[in-house]
Amino acid sequence: MKKPLVGALFAVLLLGAGTAPASAATSHDAAAPTKVKAAAATASRTAADAASSGHAAVQAQKVRPKAIGFAGTVALSNCSGSVVRTPGSQPGDPALVLSNGHCMESGFPGPGEVVLNQRSTRSFTLLNASGSGIGTVRASKIAYGTMTDTDISVYQLTSTYAQIENTYGIKALELNTAHPVQGTAITVASGYWKRTYSCNIDGFVYRLKEGEWTWKDSVRYTSACQTIGGTSGSPVIDNATGKVVAVNNTGNEDGQECTDNNPCEVDENGRVTVREGINYAQETYGIVPCIGTGNVFDLNRAGCTLPKP
Repeated sequence: MKKPLVGALFAVLLLGAGTAPASAATSHDAAAPTKVKAAAATASRTAADAASSGHAAVQAQKVRPKAIGFAGTVALSNCSGSVVRTPGSQPGDPALVLSNGHCMESGFPGPGEVVLNQRSTRSFTLLNASGSGIGTVRASKIAYGTMTDTDISVYQLTSTYAQIENTYGIKALELNTAHPVQGTAITVASGYWKRTYSCNIDGFVYRLKEGEWTWKDSVRYTSACQTIGGTSGSPVIDNATGKVVAVNNTGNEDGQECTDNNPCEVDENGRVTVREGINYAQETYGIVPCIGTGNVFDLNRAGCTLPKP
């Protein structure tokens, strides 16, 4: 996983990459493997590098994608995220923030564990299109969180969409309602690092296994998206529509098989494939059917297949 950054890792990255948001170092985080090598090697990449990666992706599709900025993204204390809405969300509904399950302040949920309506006062730095922090929004609860089948957390905020737009001029990113498509040009927008990664959807993984966790139908990026620690929870945005199709969560660092920070692909026949240096995300279209009137999670709604507590 693109682990939440701990204090020691933050110090290394601060020296190599300039200023960065403060990291959260819980006892659980400190015990978890970190991405020092990958982050230190890539944190100092220049804007020209990112532009080059984006250009390669454009050439692959022979189209010019929309320029994706940071409007609607947020920086957590240790991860990235975004303010999101469903097509049915209303201006007066409490806004939602999407990130990873492994980014929750309560620590990594175990296999089979689901967090539902757990009180939270976590704060998020809201970014504008250029990546500048323009304000702070705060959670009232973790509406949903899990690392089973997928790796997501959805926070409900104390602010409504209308209040955020009126105060900061920021609109929420919309969750796409359909399965993503292979070959789609995408941008991973990290609010933590204020950096984007451009590539394409390379394909889909029947089962992605990392340590004790297994995720279903994961998105695999082409090699241009070399995401690092702190990019966990970043929205994966379809360049053509501007909608969120997935949430960034992990990558194979060292070529190991199915270990922490080294996820492996498992096909329908149990055959294992290891792709060193390749990164992954979890699809988000399955979240939409589980959210009803007032942005309330209802896991019994028709079409909702998210794991239940």
